[in-house]
Amino acid sequence: MKNNRPRFLFLLVTLCVAGFVILLSSHATDTPSGWGFSTANLDKSCKPCDDFYKFAMGGWMKNNPIPADRPAWSTSAELQEKNLAQLRQITEVSAAANASRGSNEQKVGDFYASCMDTAAIEAAGVKPLAGELGAIEAMNDRNALLAQVAALHKEGIQAVFDFSSTQDFADSTKVIGDADQGGLGMPDRDYYLRDDDRSKQLRTDYVAHITKMFQLAGDSAEKSAAEARTVMNIETSLAKASLTNVQLRDPQANYHKLSTAQLKELTPDWSWESFFAAVNLPGLPETNIGQPDFFKEMNRQLTATPLADWKPYLRWHVLHAAAPGLSDNFVQENFNFYGKRLSGTAELQPRWKRCVQSVNRNVGEALGQVYVERFFPPAAKAHALEMVHNLLAALRSDIPTLSWMSPETKKAAIAKMEAFNIKIGYPDKWRDYSKLDIERTSYAANIRRATTFENSRELAKIGKPVDRNEWGMTPPTVNAYYNPTMNEIVFPAGILQPPFYDPKSDDAINYGGMGAVIGHEVSHGFDDQGSQFDPQGNLRNWWTADDRKNFDTRATCVEKQFDTYEVEPGLHQNGKLVLGESIGDLGGLSIAYAAYEKSLEGKPRKEIEGFTPEQRFFLGWAQVWGANQRPEAARLQANTNPHPLARFRGNGPLSDMDAFAAAFGCKKGDAMVREQSCKIW
Repeated sequence: MKNNRPRFLFLLVTLCVAGFVILLSSHATDTPSGWGFSTANLDKSCKPCDDFYKFAMGGWMKNNPIPADRPAWSTSAELQEKNLAQLRQITEVSAAANASRGSNEQKVGDFYASCMDTAAIEAAGVKPLAGELGAIEAMNDRNALLAQVAALHKEGIQAVFDFSSTQDFADSTKVIGDADQGGLGMPDRDYYLRDDDRSKQLRTDYVAHITKMFQLAGDSAEKSAAEARTVMNIETSLAKASLTNVQLRDPQANYHKLSTAQLKELTPDWSWESFFAAVNLPGLPETNIGQPDFFKEMNRQLTATPLADWKPYLRWHVLHAAAPGLSDNFVQENFNFYGKRLSGTAELQPRWKRCVQSVNRNVGEALGQVYVERFFPPAAKAHALEMVHNLLAALRSDIPTLSWMSPETKKAAIAKMEAFNIKIGYPDKWRDYSKLDIERTSYAANIRRATTFENSRELAKIGKPVDRNEWGMTPPTVNAYYNPTMNEIVFPAGILQPPFYDPKSDDAINYGGMGAVIGHEVSHGFDDQGSQFDPQGNLRNWWTADDRKNFDTRATCVEKQFDTYEVEPGLHQNGKLVLGESIGDLGGLSIAYAAYEKSLEGKPRKEIEGFTPEQRFFLGWAQVWGANQRPEAARLQANTNPHPLARFRGNGPLSDMDAFAAAFGCKKGDAMVREQSCKIW
């Protein structure tokens, strides 16, 4: 299902992306002291000034191996497991209820029941795809190719390129069409182009995977192998014309609003007018083309690639998109490549977990509405809002003290901060699923209807005013995000609960955990991307030239710091790729620490189990990132994800902070004290 953001910009700037490391929880288990941190997490053989992450969480990592069905295991996986169990209660009760036709309960229950009906799924095999596969095989000219690409897009299958809606960067009150590079089956363009032996082998394995999928769909071994090579050739051509993940992070470089006449000049062999009409957007006056060179290559491929070759390419993307909802042979083969080969996961998750997650992906706000009623008390929202305001107050006090920023830019920065839209827990207005038909009889059909519904909902926004009340995550999600075009910070109910944030626990742990998360999202408004958007969410420079230069110098310091972190021999973090998240961590921690220190004024500064308030704050931060990760998953994250690995997030920003060094008595020359520290706020 297409997310409601441009993929090219990573526009929803999350604390982390699920699937690599499950994050956003503290480990405030039921300890005897009840202060929110278990000393069993510690590795006392390691000094905090040598490796604080290992000192704080080494015991936890030793005692928490990665389960077979996970690419990683973290302190927050427990919270996700808790949420899944609660969602399972809701879905199973809904499935057993005699709910009225068309109600949210009926849709949640029938969606879940159809996913759990393995007998029906096995009996269906590949038959649910007969319509799409037959239409592709029947294509006889380029017009038919265009029509079929449009038909797949309507179902949420983004073949050849991505197309959705987005806010206009130049006028954030408007929604426009947005076309971006895409059409690949591997994680990103570099997987097709790197020349090392591991990448070559991965490409060989990818072709073998496609071959097996075609065989499962009924093709002979010889034909499947030839089709797989054809798919790889087309995708490689598209990859060569695609921008890198680092280039995709530059909003200026990915904004090219073109008229219909300009689109014709860019891609003379692709009729955008016909495509728009086919996806129910006739007469679309202007569209953002994120990467013009990609679409030039796409246009060239339309004439250079025979129609007979486009057929296996489109068939592959239908199979690839549908595989998790088909019979077990498709599910297992899909998992063999994307789960085992790419992320190192040994086993599939139990079916009930996959089904609960599917319900959340497809009708998440229907499920989430019941979730917050049962598991998210109003007090949790009130406490979280109070902490957000405390963090904003700390930033408001900090900005005027910055020596590197002029009064003019300080004023503009405060104005942007004052304009933040704060969203906590769940939407004020729930999504309307009344036009989505869900039946108990076919899981694959339910997925198709849900993705078609969502794609239609996204495209229907084009040409209409922006709905600033909409959410980009479902309420049970264990994550948080900042959206620069909305200038909003968003914290779903999924993380605003014990043990991640517990008003009964020590304030230091809460501020080091949830407080730093809030500060992280606040800081995204002023990172290398967010700082380019004004208080209304427009892509507009509000900095003086000197201030921007000063900021860029500080950002470069963070970039170079993360370039030094080695994931494995020969692979380092890409400082440019993880720059925004690393600025978010450093800024968020600094703001949260200032807010915590402010909260201590006039209060006794007691120690707990030998730790001062300041030390406990940093323990709260470290336990958020406690994780074990498979090498394959770490490699995948480092290559494709704008979030650094957990161990680098746990230590990296602390090594820049004088407050951390003071709290633990670290001195110059210690590993946790950088010779050249980086400072933003």
